[in-house]
Amino acid sequence: MIVGVLKEQAPETRVSLVPEVVAALTKMNVTVWVESGAGEQAFFADDLYTGAGAVIKPAADIHAQADVVLAIQPGITGTAKKGAVLMGVYQPLFNGGLMAKWANEGYTVFSLDTIPRTTRAQAMDVLSSQANIAGYKAVLLAAFSYSRYFPMFMTAAGSIPPAKVLILGAGVAGLQAIATARRLGAVVEVFDTRPAVKEEVMSLGAKFVEVEGAADASKAGGYAVEQSEDFQRRQREKIHEHARKSDIIITTAQIPGRKAPILITRAMIEDMRAGSVIIDIASVTGGNTDLTKDAQTIMHNGVTIIGNSALAATTPSDASKLYAKNVLNFAKLIIDKDGGLNLNWEDDLVKGTAIVHNGTIVNERVAAVAGATA
Repeated sequence: MIVGVLKEQAPETRVSLVPEVVAALTKMNVTVWVESGAGEQAFFADDLYTGAGAVIKPAADIHAQADVVLAIQPGITGTAKKGAVLMGVYQPLFNGGLMAKWANEGYTVFSLDTIPRTTRAQAMDVLSSQANIAGYKAVLLAAFSYSRYFPMFMTAAGSIPPAKVLILGAGVAGLQAIATARRLGAVVEVFDTRPAVKEEVMSLGAKFVEVEGAADASKAGGYAVEQSEDFQRRQREKIHEHARKSDIIITTAQIPGRKAPILITRAMIEDMRAGSVIIDIASVTGGNTDLTKDAQTIMHNGVTIIGNSALAATTPSDASKLYAKNVLNFAKLIIDKDGGLNLNWEDDLVKGTAIVHNGTIVNERVAAVAGATA
């Protein structure tokens, strides 16, 4: 079996496989082809891949002959041979039309951002591995953009109070943001609709902001769920109360397949102190503020609003290493001992991550979206 790795298009800087994972796959009797320059933005040169056992090939050869085609973003994978397996992070609930097109073209598609969030899947969870980096970089970006210090300083010239950071969402990105902001000396408050995360938040030294009456998210597979209108109203009031006192706000709230919930309104932003900063890492699905623009920085009433859902790609070497390990761990589920492809549909992780197979969209939610798009 041939696994092909394509070079991503700018602004993506990550690569699907790193040399050490290539070496692991070759030991599993898999042939790995890597497009020339695929790893250069992540600082993995072609000779590192050949040293690990890969063969450097042009993209045309990979498209024509690879049995499995790896590309993080969907834009470069559409000319693979019929019957090929495509694997990446395709946001299929937002790309229903593309999934339908790939079904018509005869591909089998695994979108790793839909993997069931179970204990067994943790080593394959690309959302978590990349969100960890995003939470860390969000705080560093905020500190760089903020007009004041993060930590408290007591000097002969006077005292500087610590920055007050409000983090909306205590998932993987939010928890890492808490830890990073605390290390930088900030006072941190955290809001999340799931009371179950309160203990984790407090263990990191942050204050948990609670709004009672949230919908139960315990059966949502680790993802957020939509809330009632009454809860959303009380949530907005509570967030407004804390936002007006915050110097930095980091927003991370997303719901799979839906526009990101608006948590910070224009009125809240206009109540914040000039020089404050909002980092919105949910910008790719619309953002958590009324004013967020994806991949843009704007200023409103003296408040800087940075929409950036690609923060993991600003640390391309480590982000690629973690992503590649996720890919390897998932690949072990579909590769037999002879290095051949073995799609075990009895495995809940294989079945749960599959979007397209045998000319059909096999994921029910994606099929519904694709039908509405058609």
